[in-house]
Amino acid sequence: MMWCIVMYIGQVTKDILKWPRPCSPPVVKLEMRAEYGMPSTHAMAATSISFTFCIATINQNKYPYVLGLIVAFVLSTLVCLSRLYTGMHTVLDVIGGTLISAVLIALMYPAWDILDHLMLTSPFCPILSILVPLFLCYNYPKLEDYSPTRADTTTVLGAGAGAIIGFWLNNLNASPNYPSESLQLSLPSISGMLTVMLAKFLVGIFILLVIRYFIKGLALWVLCSRFQVSVNDLEARQRLEIEVPYKFITYSSVGFSATMIVPLLHKLLGLI
Repeated sequence: MMWCIVMYIGQVTKDILKWPRPCSPPVVKLEMRAEYGMPSTHAMAATSISFTFCIATINQNKYPYVLGLIVAFVLSTLVCLSRLYTGMHTVLDVIGGTLISAVLIALMYPAWDILDHLMLTSPFCPILSILVPLFLCYNYPKLEDYSPTRADTTTVLGAGAGAIIGFWLNNLNASPNYPSESLQLSLPSISGMLTVMLAKFLVGIFILLVIRYFIKGLALWVLCSRFQVSVNDLEARQRLEIEVPYKFITYSSVGFSATMIVPLLHKLLGLI
């Protein structure tokens, strides 16, 4: 959820401020993007995901709090440095993105438990998880020239919406089994853990790639048929009425599959 929030705010801020990316030369660009630079959404995502994960799991797993903070700091720092190395952002872009994420985490943290409870138990959760992101995507700031930021934002919000619906259904089916106290996990052997992790990853990524391939193809075919344009027409696919629904449908399906279908398959295969 924090990932979706910081990414939407970061992408919208980019298209409102319209600060250019570093000039080349003197910067050597290893990656080409048509969007603006300030703030760095990679820095925002890395900071929010790393520190949110650390804060949310510190009471759920047996690891030192300081170690968790160090790992979160190192991971987010590596991502920030990579954006400088590839020539995509200035130091100010990266610092701005990191600070925005830090402020958003601080502002949202007091409401985490309330929002978590509502997302898992409210009967309105599936409807709001679809309507609110779609509203935000359809009302994304308009630009004179095409930018991939709207498509990227729709991808993120779609994945988040699908994931939340998956969490809601999982809780609906398994809520009596949740312990009331904090969950304390005992770690298995390293070799056994790595084997299970690899098996779960390969099974999961295969399912998600297959679902993404078929849902994307189907959504594009239906939408392009509806608006009477060719599926191979890239300009037509960038139109609001096609780009937003096809991206949202595709990645909400991926998010739902990742949190609902893949875990069920893991269970059937004895990987949980």
